[in-house]
Amino acid sequence: MRALIISDVHGNLAALRSVIAEAGSNGGFDQIWSLGDIVGYGPDPGACIDLIRQYDHIGVAGNHDLAAVGGIGLESFNTLAADALRWTTTQLDDDQLSYLRHLPLRLETDGFTLAHGSPRDPVWEYLVSPSSAAANFDYFTTPVCLVGHSHLPFVCKPKDGSGVFYIFPLRLPVTLKEERAIINPGSVGQPRDGVPTASCALYDSDAAAITHLRAAYDIKATQARMRSFHLPEYLAARLEMGR
Repeated sequence: MRALIISDVHGNLAALRSVIAEAGSNGGFDQIWSLGDIVGYGPDPGACIDLIRQYDHIGVAGNHDLAAVGGIGLESFNTLAADALRWTTTQLDDDQLSYLRHLPLRLETDGFTLAHGSPRDPVWEYLVSPSSAAANFDYFTTPVCLVGHSHLPFVCKPKDGSGVFYIFPLRLPVTLKEERAIINPGSVGQPRDGVPTASCALYDSDAAAITHLRAAYDIKATQARMRSFHLPEYLAARLEMGR
């Protein structure tokens, strides 16, 4: 079993296509595992939903996905995110809205727990420190939990009642045979770790390992599409900074 693990696509179709191609050139995949926020911010929310649905896949809802279907209020978002979500909702057809509406908040598969924010709070909690990540080991029972939301690729493993928290190394497989772990593959569509290339991960059950991958895409073309729809300028500008 090989799974392409993606999170925080945020309507960035070019970035999504790039990680699918990158995974294809690294042995391919049998299934996509989506950790939420397919929509929000970017210019092609419906097309991103449709592309993921072309593959065998499973997924959970992110906070932007929930907001796009009225599951949570826009008052919980900053002004730019709320503006983009209002536009996003107008771009989705009934079938795409129904798809988002029926995504679960968390699920388990093949020894993994999938959640957007955290297993403790799938919608809103950001895991950005050893203490916040380590506190979540009591909230899942599978060996590994996969999360998104922070847009930061990391690995956290428990140690001495706390956790060891480190940047998800690029192209160096992280073995999963002995220890529990919380892993974030980073963001496909809006990285925030200072690297603008699309981020994802590839799980190989035979090797019992998960590998962090990056893929370049046409950022300027995505920015041009965002500007053509009059989406907030900051959301377009930040793509080339990876922030």
